[in-house]
Amino acid sequence: MSEPQIHKINYQIKLEQILEKESKVGRIPKLLLHSCCAPCSTYVLEYLTPYFDITVLYYNPNIHPTEEFYKREAEQERFINLVNKVNKIELMKTDYNPKEYFSVVKGHELDKEGGPRCGICFNLRLGYAAKFAKEHGFDYFTTTLSISPYKNSQLINHIGEELEKKYNVRYLYADFKKKNGFKRSLELCKKFDIYRQNYCGCVFSLKEANDRRKQKELEEQKLMEQLKEDIKGVNAK
Repeated sequence: MSEPQIHKINYQIKLEQILEKESKVGRIPKLLLHSCCAPCSTYVLEYLTPYFDITVLYYNPNIHPTEEFYKREAEQERFINLVNKVNKIELMKTDYNPKEYFSVVKGHELDKEGGPRCGICFNLRLGYAAKFAKEHGFDYFTTTLSISPYKNSQLINHIGEELEKKYNVRYLYADFKKKNGFKRSLELCKKFDIYRQNYCGCVFSLKEANDRRKQKELEEQKLMEQLKEDIKGVNAK
């Protein structure tokens, strides 16, 4: 799923408009928040809990390997328990079924991270959230995904908008990286000692991360070898 050719929208402004409108209604709306991981949920929950009754949905069949899926799930639950001393956030877990992911990205195995495969993955996870929100009486659904500086917030929100129409349940527009959201998430991860993974989640992003690490190690090794040769040359004079 490629990025739609649309005029770029400031989704932070749209979010603020929705929050202002809801604050005047006199009731707390129910929000289903899809979360990809605990680190990305930190700032989002801090930001949104004053405005919504939040249930966090942990649905991420893209995550690889199995151990990583459950490690992130456990960390998500731990963080919610920590902040629930002052909030009433619920956590909805789902079964791990990577076949759901691989079936929709078939044919896109060679896409680079950030390409069409990622859009398909966004649509899978947001689609599940939208359907769940509609079936269980939530007022809104949204996702933490836009907090990442590596994720296309225009595409994420466009997908959310289309799913809003499909399932007739309101999508909460957002670009959580705005207003230093990503920076704040790093601060909260440090404060609560949250596990921060070094790749997005899928087997393809894991391979790319490993390739980048190996390339960096190779470049550092070459640099050290060149430095040793330079030192030998200086000592020989």
